[in-house]
Amino acid sequence: MVASSKYRLIVGLGNPGEGYESTYHNVGFLFIDFLSKEALFKSAKHFEYAEIGDTILVKPLTFMNESGRAVSSAAKRFKSKPQEMLIIHDDADIELGKYKVSTGRGSAGHKGVESIMKALGTKDFSRLRIGIRPKIRARAGDFVLKRISKGGWSVLRSTFKEIKTLNF
Repeated sequence: MVASSKYRLIVGLGNPGEGYESTYHNVGFLFIDFLSKEALFKSAKHFEYAEIGDTILVKPLTFMNESGRAVSSAAKRFKSKPQEMLIIHDDADIELGKYKVSTGRGSAGHKGVESIMKALGTKDFSRLRIGIRPKIRARAGDFVLKRISKGGWSVLRSTFKEIKTLNF
């Protein structure tokens, strides 16, 4: 996915800090980690990044609700237009193990995506929405910040492998 990516910036959303590691809300960070296996990340003011060929993998250092500040900063640093970005984030409306790619759509209530739209002044970027909803009915607040279960990790690893085979 990354070696021949049509995207200049691939941004995984999450929350920084140990308290948020391995939570469902950090699926964007976890997918970037999956893609970057041995890449060396460097620090910038609001984000960390790794360069893989012509593609820049980005993890904001801001909290999820302030992702726009980091994405805007990365876009300026790497001279990237919104159309050259793929934003990867969790989606509590999509079942765990499923994913959707969308372009130019609203935030559907995702505060990180709302922040990015506001900072960039557009919704004209692509998103990879990775499902985190359990099969049982639950409110997003009941599972989004929970640690990923052993079974959840297994499903996510399989999902990440499948996504990586897509031609982005």
